[in-house]
Amino acid sequence: MNEKYNALFTPWKIGNVEIKNRIVMCPMGGTSLFGWFELTGCHFDKEAAKLFLERANNNVGLIIPGIAPLRDTFWGKWLWQNEKMFKDLKEFMDEIHKTGAKLFVQLTAGMGRSWAITELVAPLHKNKFTRAIVKPIIDTSHELASPSPQPSRWAHDIECPQMTVEQIEEIIEAFAKTAKLCKEAGVDGVEVHAVHEGYLLDQFAIEFFNKRDDKYGGSFENRYRFAVEVVKAIKESCGKDFPVSLRYSVESKMKGFCKGAMPNEDYVEVGRNMEESEKAAKYLQDAGYDMLNADNGTYDSWYWAHPPMYMPQNCNLDSVSHIKKFVDIPVVCAGRMEMDEGAKAVAQGKIDAVGVARQFLVDPAWITKMIDDRLEDIKPCICCHSGCFNFSSSKGHANTQDLTDTMGLSRCALNPQTMQSKKYYVEKAKKSKKIAVIGGGIGGMESAILCAKRGHKVTLYEKTGDLGGVFIAAAAPSFKEKDRELIAWYIRELKKYPIEVKLNTEITDIKTLDADEIIVATGAKAKKIPVKGFDKAIEAVDYLLDNNKAGEKVVVIGGGLTGCEIAYDLYLQGKKPTIVEMQDDLVTTPGVCLANTSYLRDFFETNKVPVYLETSLTEILKDGVMVKDKDDKKFKIDADTVIMSVGYNPSPIAKKSRHIHIVGDADKVGNLRTVIWQAWDVCMKL
Repeated sequence: MNEKYNALFTPWKIGNVEIKNRIVMCPMGGTSLFGWFELTGCHFDKEAAKLFLERANNNVGLIIPGIAPLRDTFWGKWLWQNEKMFKDLKEFMDEIHKTGAKLFVQLTAGMGRSWAITELVAPLHKNKFTRAIVKPIIDTSHELASPSPQPSRWAHDIECPQMTVEQIEEIIEAFAKTAKLCKEAGVDGVEVHAVHEGYLLDQFAIEFFNKRDDKYGGSFENRYRFAVEVVKAIKESCGKDFPVSLRYSVESKMKGFCKGAMPNEDYVEVGRNMEESEKAAKYLQDAGYDMLNADNGTYDSWYWAHPPMYMPQNCNLDSVSHIKKFVDIPVVCAGRMEMDEGAKAVAQGKIDAVGVARQFLVDPAWITKMIDDRLEDIKPCICCHSGCFNFSSSKGHANTQDLTDTMGLSRCALNPQTMQSKKYYVEKAKKSKKIAVIGGGIGGMESAILCAKRGHKVTLYEKTGDLGGVFIAAAAPSFKEKDRELIAWYIRELKKYPIEVKLNTEITDIKTLDADEIIVATGAKAKKIPVKGFDKAIEAVDYLLDNNKAGEKVVVIGGGLTGCEIAYDLYLQGKKPTIVEMQDDLVTTPGVCLANTSYLRDFFETNKVPVYLETSLTEILKDGVMVKDKDDKKFKIDADTVIMSVGYNPSPIAKKSRHIHIVGDADKVGNLRTVIWQAWDVCMKL
């Protein structure tokens, strides 16, 4: 191992519990050991347990599973009422401790106005009659209960009810009872969720959300009373030596309701500012908390707590290292943490440990590979949120994420086996076959590698001289460094298997191939729209491969994810982009995480990038475009360059048959997750 990482592999303590190294697997929604959003209610989740045990066997120091709601989302049963679940937990903890790792269970008071109410559930809550009917199954008034009446973060036309004192007292009691059962099961500590990210306890703590006039609102002490009473109840039940961590946001990074602050922006904080945070951190420590598991942000500035690729690496380190000066307990920092900077910060005493989350979903053995000095073998997380947390939303819509995704968080776009080990696994084929893969993009490379792992003889054909396909263009912007690392990882991985790679080889007739099975991964072609002057525009991929083609003033036609990323890239280059989009919001496609889309929307608004919504292109001119708004008013936008980003159509070179299989965008245009997961769906059966 490179000596620059040495500081990460020294022991430290949370209370009296010693942790063997300073790498913390941070909590992620969907990885709860007590299940997540299942109709069957709380139970010991064997899939999550398998996930954690594999990471524990790969040298993680401390594991903190994802949030465990104290009260079931469905049926309303309290966690502490399930005795069998804690018996199963005890057996699991025995296995965890054999690895030398430690584990804290994260318990949540709730989400309040941040509960990601879905398009399916929203109508049930809006109607008083249906709300009463479904209440025994799912009590939305409990799930949405907030410190004060206020709009839901996700469905702005739904008002969240004010939580009663009786409900608060029930939750405090449940924290104590559940923590005690965790302790008896051998759990090393608990984490309280959370004065963090705008969840329920954070809503109580932040004056912007808390308008109560009782003992839980108003003064600083009253606003933090809920969080204080929780830790005191746990300590009284479990003893003062039982460690209690707190998930904590140093600053809210909020400019207003659903308005976040950009990195380095000069703004007025409406949530918790640094001055209050300095006081709050010490106050919470003195109340009994033994560690702060820290970052920044709320659901209104979600990109701080769930940083997309647009956010700087180590984006929360300055804030977290500052707050450490005001407490004596350990402080963990999370948020796109890179191990070089993390190790340096630990060595300098700026933080006590490095918090990492999504990288554990992509590559369970990444710490082991770092120890073994095999950094090039670590599959990188690209911060896409496509599998792990793709709660999505656009103007006028609640959470538009598919219900099956809502019920299956913390999966991974790049690693289908994560939290899906029963569905996706590598098994040797009963008969070795000759398999031809046409197309050297991500779908083709994933298919080739998986088929080779299963014992097939694979030949990969790519018509160009480079592997990566359209993802080469997607990875071109400066902020896509992890995408470029992913392409390089695939190219290295191909070389580990007996795969014959034929570059500069275009297949036009599949009958010429000597193969038992053929996988077509030829991607998609850009759509063309019938407007005058279309030939004057540049295709999105052409721009991404050579951004010198763009002038100073650029109109991007299409405000989907690709169009927005192009406009963002143009702005970073110092150019003047304008976006034209037919829909009523940017990036309206379901499945793109709100953390990603809200960053782009906030960025364009903050930096005054012109965005024309509900506007269609009518003509492309030599010096701009003619467009038409929703009222049929036509007007001109001046531009040196017009970039088209209006979508793609599948472009397979053959039709599906018994021995011809189509994967990725060649079958149906999607994203990296759909490409990779479909490759597994196809190749596991060959």
